[in-house]
Amino acid sequence: MSAAPAEALPHAAATTPSAPQRAPDRPRGRLGDRLFEGVTTALAIVVLLVPSAMLIELVGASRKAIGAFGASFLTSSTWDPVHGSFGALPFLWGTVVSSLLALALAVPVSIGVAIFLAELAPHRARGPLSFLVELLAAIPSVVYGFWGVFVLVPLLREHVEPWLAAHLGFLPLFQGPPLGFGMLAAGVVLAIMIVPTVSSIVREVLRAVPAAQREAAAGLGATPWDTIRFAVLPSARSGIVGAILLGLGRALGETMAVTMVIGNRPKVSVSLLDPATSMASVLANEFAEADSDLYLSALSEIALLLFGVALILNLLARWLVGATKGRVGSPA
Repeated sequence: MSAAPAEALPHAAATTPSAPQRAPDRPRGRLGDRLFEGVTTALAIVVLLVPSAMLIELVGASRKAIGAFGASFLTSSTWDPVHGSFGALPFLWGTVVSSLLALALAVPVSIGVAIFLAELAPHRARGPLSFLVELLAAIPSVVYGFWGVFVLVPLLREHVEPWLAAHLGFLPLFQGPPLGFGMLAAGVVLAIMIVPTVSSIVREVLRAVPAAQREAAAGLGATPWDTIRFAVLPSARSGIVGAILLGLGRALGETMAVTMVIGNRPKVSVSLLDPATSMASVLANEFAEADSDLYLSALSEIALLLFGVALILNLLARWLVGATKGRVGSPA
């Protein structure tokens, strides 16, 4: 009686369905994967080669000016194409001052907008308001320039600059005739242009702060302002700095809007009411008029300086934003 089950075992084993076998990889699939990997790798290499080629070309084009002027190119205020004397100090001064002025005006507004959109705005209003803020980044810079010429410059010349000269004229920053065109106009236009960049990045950094930190602060009895101040902003500090640096990089490289409102006078002046110039504006204004090799080389060296400053700031900003996101983690 005990043999029947034993005889049934082979039959049962034979009728048991076998485990599914893994289909062998097809050569065509492997070829497609390799082709896709090769194409994407080539595209990534091209992206890296483009700025490298630009840097090599700028260094080669500016070699004559580097050899002729050396370090004095950065400290001289003389820009005389007729006599072949070139100094980049007025352009460096105008670029740095206009960018710092734009940051001073834009950073408080950008951080306030980002905090409102990330922490305080109603959920239904966050999407439309975020879209309107980011829409400012889609407006071409030449449109900002036209707006600056026809709206901002008359406003500054007739109302703002006379008031500043009357009430704060004892300061060197606000001395001089109210011309409208000048450093102040360039700083205001740049501030408006970098607000969407800084506010968008700061908003994303604030949203990356874990919700547990907000809940813990609220559980301890913190007000919404205390929660933002003590639980959210400290964790997002590095990301906010990175966003500010990205905005600074955008301000340093802006060309058309600044060219149209800054006045384009190569002179170092402490007053924000005086006309000035920048590295980007001198390239836009004078590159087509350069009639000598030394003139072209001097403009190429200015482009090299602008390229280097913008590249360093962007790399530093990207690193800070990435470090912040990796430290605070994701909302999930």
